[in-house]
Amino acid sequence: MTVPALKFSHDQAEAFDTIAEALRSAGVDLDDGLLTPLHDGKDRVMAVVGKAGSGKTMLLAELYKALEAAGVEVVSGDYEGRKRKDRRTLAILAPTNKAASVLRNRGVPATTIHRILYTPVYDPEYEKIAEWLAGQGEKPEIDGLSETALERASAFYAKNKSIPGALAAAGLRGSDFITGWKRRDEPLDIGFVDESSMLDEKQYEDLQEIFPTLLLFGDPAQLAPVNQSGSMVFDTMKEGQKLELHRIHRQEKDNPILDLAHALADPQLGFDDFEQMVQEIAVKDDRVVWGQRVEVDLMARSPVLVWRNATRIRLINAFRSVYGAPEDSLLEGEPLICDGLELPMKHRKKRLDLEARGLIKGAQVVYLGAGRKPGFSRLHVIGAEDPQVSAASIVKIEKPGEEEPFIPFAARMGATFLHGAAVTIHKAQGSQWNTVQVFAPDLYAAARAGRSEAGVPLWKRLAYVAITRAEERLIWVVRNRLSKPEQSLRVDDLRAPTPKFALEALDAED
Repeated sequence: MTVPALKFSHDQAEAFDTIAEALRSAGVDLDDGLLTPLHDGKDRVMAVVGKAGSGKTMLLAELYKALEAAGVEVVSGDYEGRKRKDRRTLAILAPTNKAASVLRNRGVPATTIHRILYTPVYDPEYEKIAEWLAGQGEKPEIDGLSETALERASAFYAKNKSIPGALAAAGLRGSDFITGWKRRDEPLDIGFVDESSMLDEKQYEDLQEIFPTLLLFGDPAQLAPVNQSGSMVFDTMKEGQKLELHRIHRQEKDNPILDLAHALADPQLGFDDFEQMVQEIAVKDDRVVWGQRVEVDLMARSPVLVWRNATRIRLINAFRSVYGAPEDSLLEGEPLICDGLELPMKHRKKRLDLEARGLIKGAQVVYLGAGRKPGFSRLHVIGAEDPQVSAASIVKIEKPGEEEPFIPFAARMGATFLHGAAVTIHKAQGSQWNTVQVFAPDLYAAARAGRSEAGVPLWKRLAYVAITRAEERLIWVVRNRLSKPEQSLRVDDLRAPTPKFALEALDAED
């Protein structure tokens, strides 16, 4: 086996070797770096579990590099060429756009689960370009596309390995070359799923249908999916299927945020003791802040994390108030959260089209302004590979003490959105931000309620998830106050002069 350049811990090395043995039966020999015939054709599901900082993502990245070096083809969900009998395929997945973007930022070509469940249908004329870029055909001649445009596409693909991005670089829109989406009808070989603690049973079953070899990476200390009684899909795996990582690699960097997260494992630690720990660390290290108020300027891109829905609604309305947002419209730069799609079954094609563009439930979005048609919005989908989208929208602004939300504008049907200046900690799973604000009074309320999940006090699970969303800086907000904004909302940094891949959603009323 070619030893990775970085140094594995003992538990990582053991996990790597165990996974390599399983992959050998799937027709991939990592020791010799080559593809082999399938040994037994059996389905295999394994999990790598460990708390934040234990090296799960590093192990995933090294396995991806070893598989690619052995000749395994990475499938992104953007385009798949002609099937070959001798090929082996790998897809690296995450439940949300943001979780997939975290991996991509670390050099791992991840996509969302949805983009693998459904595959794009290309216009036959433009598919010739895709085949040429993927090395499966000759350079085509396409009416309306110059030699220069094709070279732009080739240069883009060589650097980014994105077929849609390459076609966009040639001057095409998504509606030019993608004619629709279909449910995947052929399986792939190997699937890696990050943030698998978020998987529900239905997603897990779908993935098992697609991947005969499925490897889950998850954190057992996070919150389980709603309606699963505190359990995660890897909890019931048999001995030998679940590989545990224990050593905390990032602790070597003296990370105070991870120190706090792992302190929560102490069964004797109470909420007051934990807050004292936060306050003491904040005095010594500016990466942890004992906050006397919510910093409103951060809320547009990094929502405040809360437990109670009432707190979320109250903070959202305070955010809109300090920015002077009118009740009958949105300001450019306001954050939104996709709450699903309101489309009847006869519009299934449009549903797939919107979901494929990143508008899946829980997607974080920034409002860029009204679209060209009534009820349409121009949106930036945070973490999506191709973030610029125009979609029929139904925006709901919830009000404190009112059962029905206020709807500033709406299409007859389309993507539905809630405001995103504050989100529940459950919804924040899978995401990370440079700076995270945690609303501590809500966690105190959870501690007072005395609730538990899978034998662990709920406030500890909430605190663990919320704290580990912070990449660089944690603000532990202890007062119910909001600062005044230092600048207006902005979108100029999201509007690239030439978007990598600008897709237009179909008009739901056509």
